[in-house]
Amino acid sequence: MSKIIENIINDKHDNYILPFFWQHGEDEATLREYMKAINEANIGAVCVESRPHPDFCGEKWWQDMDVILEEAKNRNMKVWILDDSHFPTGFANGAMAKEPISKARRSICCEKIELKAGETLELNQAELIHPLQRELTEMEKTIGQMTGRMPEVKPQEKFEDDALVGISVTNSAGVTKDLQALIDAQGNLKYTAEEDCFIYKMNTTRNRGSHPDYINMVDEASVRVLIDTVYEKHLEHYKDYFGNVIEGFFSDEPELGNGHLYELHHEMGIGFDMDYPWSAELEHDLRAELGEDFATKLPLIWETTGDEAKRAAARLVYMDKLTRLIEKNFSYQVGNWCRDHGVKYIGHIIEDNGQHCRTGSTLGHYFRALKGQDWAGIDDIGGQVYPMGENDNFDRGVFQVRNGNFYHFLLGKLASSLAALDSKKQGNAMCEIFGAYGWDEGLRLEKYLADHFMVRGVNHYVPHAFSAKPFPDPDCPPHFYAHGHNPEYKAFGELMKYMNRTCELISGGRHIAPVAVMYHGEAEWAGKCLADELVTRNLAEHQIEFDIVPQDVFVEREDYKTSISNGTLTVGSQVYKAVVIPYAQFISDSFANGIKELIAAGVRVYFVDGKPEAVIDSQITTDDLAAETIKVDAVATTLSDIVDVTITPENSYIRYYHYLKDDTNLYMVVNEGDKEYTGKITISGDYSEIKGKEVFAFEAWNNSIYKTDIVDGIGNINLKPSESRIFVIPKDEADARLLDSKAVAEIQIPADKKLIQPNGNWTRSIVKSINYPNFSEQVEVSLPDDYAKVDADFSGWFRYENSFTATEKGKYVVEITDAFEVVDLYINSTKLQTKIFAPFVFDISKYVKDGENNIRIEVATTLEREMLKVPDRFGRPKPEPKYGSGITGEVKIYNF
Repeated sequence: MSKIIENIINDKHDNYILPFFWQHGEDEATLREYMKAINEANIGAVCVESRPHPDFCGEKWWQDMDVILEEAKNRNMKVWILDDSHFPTGFANGAMAKEPISKARRSICCEKIELKAGETLELNQAELIHPLQRELTEMEKTIGQMTGRMPEVKPQEKFEDDALVGISVTNSAGVTKDLQALIDAQGNLKYTAEEDCFIYKMNTTRNRGSHPDYINMVDEASVRVLIDTVYEKHLEHYKDYFGNVIEGFFSDEPELGNGHLYELHHEMGIGFDMDYPWSAELEHDLRAELGEDFATKLPLIWETTGDEAKRAAARLVYMDKLTRLIEKNFSYQVGNWCRDHGVKYIGHIIEDNGQHCRTGSTLGHYFRALKGQDWAGIDDIGGQVYPMGENDNFDRGVFQVRNGNFYHFLLGKLASSLAALDSKKQGNAMCEIFGAYGWDEGLRLEKYLADHFMVRGVNHYVPHAFSAKPFPDPDCPPHFYAHGHNPEYKAFGELMKYMNRTCELISGGRHIAPVAVMYHGEAEWAGKCLADELVTRNLAEHQIEFDIVPQDVFVEREDYKTSISNGTLTVGSQVYKAVVIPYAQFISDSFANGIKELIAAGVRVYFVDGKPEAVIDSQITTDDLAAETIKVDAVATTLSDIVDVTITPENSYIRYYHYLKDDTNLYMVVNEGDKEYTGKITISGDYSEIKGKEVFAFEAWNNSIYKTDIVDGIGNINLKPSESRIFVIPKDEADARLLDSKAVAEIQIPADKKLIQPNGNWTRSIVKSINYPNFSEQVEVSLPDDYAKVDADFSGWFRYENSFTATEKGKYVVEITDAFEVVDLYINSTKLQTKIFAPFVFDISKYVKDGENNIRIEVATTLEREMLKVPDRFGRPKPEPKYGSGITGEVKIYNF
């Protein structure tokens, strides 16, 4: 391990970054310029996205890909390809328009008709075959008019292949009778109610959802259209690049596509306005599971009243069969094709605000949807995660919904948990990151976001995005290069170094977590439930590590390598001492059997906020599940005796991640709060050999190893806001000696330091990023110097210059108390480490000479202020900038 860290210090490590490189049909020179810019930002791969290219999989596309692949090969870079011409994945480059209707996306709808005793219902053939038209939302009407591609711009069609799946009657006692035998030779039905009742009529159709021209995710032949249209075409052109330059393909937010456009509340059982995904294979599987009378049971997936257990049973069966087909027909079919051709398959679904276990804009079950992929994946875009955002929860309509608990306490863990549990992923978890935060997003926020996901175990990143469109491209900024207009482009490369260094340490080993929290997807399908994020918040805020574990580990034991014995649940390489089950109103028989086995083996099992009401279709009763029930706010307290890390005093914003690599225990610790933390850390000997071992701290931004005072696992810890450290416990004496030889002293400014005054007044000059380093407009200034008060619209670089005289020996340190946003310090023309957080403290001792020394400070801003005058593409008002520009604090030079 020490050799690995030595290599990292020498910037020898793998690449873990593959940013989106958006294609619009740019010329060859622009493509080459951008590949150079990406590579020079310390990035070793790109993910090419059409976004959309005007000729995807056409002659111009192949010309552009030729250039990109040539540049990648020459630069020893890898290329990933986003697998469609339009968002989301599933359009198949428009190929579905030419495919037979048997491959089309299909939905099943249900109409509920109330009849009083003696009333007669008469339906002709057309009324029986076709579903009711649905009411469109204002969003669907607006988007349909804007794009012209969605069916909302025209009346919904009635198709000749619309079909009746079943029609039944249910009385007030819940007794159901099939009415299909009453349909006469002409296809008409007449029924007179003997008592008050409800009629349920189910139809399949192609006229639902906002993307009817997309593939059907639960139809094998339909998914094959995407493979033939996109994947095979790239293989045909670039077979020799597969597995060397071309690393793989990326699916972006594939969807089932049922329901209303952008509707976030696609939970099961929300009423009869909802349609659900359908295919012939799904019908076959439901018939096999529920029997030939399946059509009399299926209306319960829509029903909101009546026997809850029966409704739960129907929903569990439907969603189980649906998501298994997604897993088989989409995820594995595409993934297996990739693996068969020597490349990888990655991507992510929509997880937003708990969507990961629903239909509509996503794929029904996070773990099954990504099971066929080679990495686990998520995305964080558009301000979903941000500092101190844990308690920001609101629902103000479409695009204005936020579940702070989900984004901060579950999202990242979904990816790292699947990566740890599924052996084919080999611990690889990916996050699409930084996109659509706006031009005000800079390196400070980006480092916070990177730390947020790395300390949750995510170790690959897709920064969003490098756009080659002319500046300014209004599409989901920021854009990291922006044809040289982004002042923070150079510093962005430093962030990429930092992320690569950190990801090297949290890859290739295994995560240590004492607690398994059961995935709540199936519980939400069936009925009332407690969302995982409410449980995991209590754990995270008390520094108790966990994985999210799907119920499938009890069913697919061979695949997940599940074993239960001697007080532990083992899934693959992961070993858990406790299993925590968030409240689920109803659970399946397979899950109940798993719980019983856990309890019998002495595993600590806890129901949170209540035991299940019932086990569906099982001989097991809830009385058989003899586990303790605890409140959600007592989870961490209950598990306090199996903790891995403890801090004193308590602090709910300190996060940690324990990783075992090369027999070396690594503890990444991050302060996500807005206040400095000073306290003691205790590392338990239950999970690592700590007794008598020296502990080192690796600071990946400065690329430095420090000694610590941690003895026998106990020592001091100090973390400023957004600061991170990786504590390293050497595996043996040889490792300890090597780390000790690389260790440097941390900067400590003593109380008796001497303040050195500069020799004269500071001068300030400015330059736009595109013209860097040709600074101009030099003037004398006094500090602080908030240039925003001079020119509120300026974005770019500031250069502050002065000199000082060194007459004493000892240490020399520069402290810049505040600046916005990125700071580069030069002493006698030698550049020191780029820094992004105040106070900016630099040890300049080895660059100082006797006598006069030149000091130059360059400060880069975001593009926020320059972009204020550019109208928002959606007409939204832009908030006023929160921060000033330039050196907004003081510069202090110390000698001690």
